[in-house]
Amino acid sequence: MKEVDFKGLVVALVAPLVKHPEAVKVEENTSCYHQFRVTVASTDTGRVIGRQGHVAAALRTIVEGARDKRVNDKKIRLIIHDHRH
Repeated sequence: MKEVDFKGLVVALVAPLVKHPEAVKVEENTSCYHQFRVTVASTDTGRVIGRQGHVAAALRTIVEGARDKRVNDKKIRLIIHDHRH
């Protein structure tokens, strides 16, 4: 089975949601799990998080669903950097 480019997947999912797609940055850290830290323009943070975090939860579900659970036992964490805090 082909390995998924999770970083590319995250960028492809987040870029259409924001007004400034050129400001989308994804940092990957693969220690004991795959961690992706998403940074967008401060005006777009709310668009990526969504009301009560629904958009962020949906993004996490999609990215986690792309993981092959039989081959790779590493969990995936999607962290959205919030400029307000």
